[in-house]
Amino acid sequence: MGRDEIPAAAVSPLPVQVKICGLTRPEEAAACAAAGATAVGCVFYPRSPRRVSPAQAAAVRRALPAGVRLVGVFVDEPVEGILRAASAAGLDAVQLHGHEPPGDAARLRAEGLFVVKALFAAREPSFARAAGYPVSAFLLECGRGPQPGGNARAWDWGAARALAERFPVILAGGITPENAAFALSAARPDALDVSSGVERRPGEKDIARVRRLIAAAGCGRARRRIFP
Repeated sequence: MGRDEIPAAAVSPLPVQVKICGLTRPEEAAACAAAGATAVGCVFYPRSPRRVSPAQAAAVRRALPAGVRLVGVFVDEPVEGILRAASAAGLDAVQLHGHEPPGDAARLRAEGLFVVKALFAAREPSFARAAGYPVSAFLLECGRGPQPGGNARAWDWGAARALAERFPVILAGGITPENAAFALSAARPDALDVSSGVERRPGEKDIARVRRLIAAAGCGRARRRIFP
């Protein structure tokens, strides 16, 4: 058993945490936090329609109350660039959403960052690679579509269940307020990650939908607490 694996029977059921990703506006980040989000994400990938600069992410950071984590999302960014952005923006965690090697994750953890690695059902790095990554948690999603992220596509969330039994897992990809309860039942993750499912348009969140999503997540129970 790896160091991040936790026997399911050894952990009391906990509420499912929710990360709202793709934030671009400080006021929307504050509203997501007020609605009950545990974490919010800012995307640094240059080709994303939700891309922010370190200065914009720092403004989001200042809008968040204590205890709500700010996660930076990167795609195949060199470690040095991630560390610069993390320092400038005040990131609590980084999410590696490309083909980053395990060594990058190890270097970032050695710098004191909470590291999430994305693995994909339909492409590499696949779910089978999990044991090789020294990370804090995994984000699991489909991996189909033009963008590295979820592309608003629902998938067979049940395929994530086996890994969720072994590792800290955040479930992503096509999750909405309408299907969140089903996704939780299928995969039994520790947290949900939602972006387009609670948007009016890329980078603009619908706070009413955020509230509905977080209420729907309340029906689930996690094995572990992802974000401290």
